[in-house]
Amino acid sequence: MQLKALSIAVITALFINACNEKPKQESNEINTTETVKPASDEIIKTTTISKNGDELKLLFNNTKGTATANFNGETIELKAQKAASGYWYKNKNYELQGKGNNVELKKNGKVIFSHTEDVETVEYKNDAGQTLNVTYNNTTGTAKAYLNGGEQINLEAQKAVSGIWYKNDQYELSGKGKKVTLLKDGETVFKN
Repeated sequence: MQLKALSIAVITALFINACNEKPKQESNEINTTETVKPASDEIIKTTTISKNGDELKLLFNNTKGTATANFNGETIELKAQKAASGYWYKNKNYELQGKGNNVELKKNGKVIFSHTEDVETVEYKNDAGQTLNVTYNNTTGTAKAYLNGGEQINLEAQKAVSGIWYKNDQYELSGKGKKVTLLKDGETVFKN
């Protein structure tokens, strides 16, 4: 018992002594220099084709506020302008404007390239009070559907014998005229 009390007293004394000691400072200082690379430029590349089959290649450098357009074998450098909506770039002779996938390139005020997507938004309702809002992009062959204002359902166009047919791994949208059916995992979740 005395050995146990003595052990506790020694441990307590060591603990109190350790708490009162100042930490030792080491004299070996290490200086390091860290080279930080500047953030890479934010580059976006896109290619757009007009209804006539003309191709416009664009490279946007959002860090530098520039755009490079390649059209009919010519490389055109443009500077960003303040746009109310979408984007706007220009130089002495050229002007590039767009919003989303819609693009227009002008040379000396005359439109030389234009791409406008064919987009249609439809709202379907059924007798059960459900609403299905669908935005069809006929240019890209895609549709975005929202059942009762819920999450976005992205669908790809399929070859239909007649009417429409869009699907993904889980959903399938088909119909003709103003009548549509939306299936989820093979079961009907909306029909009007």
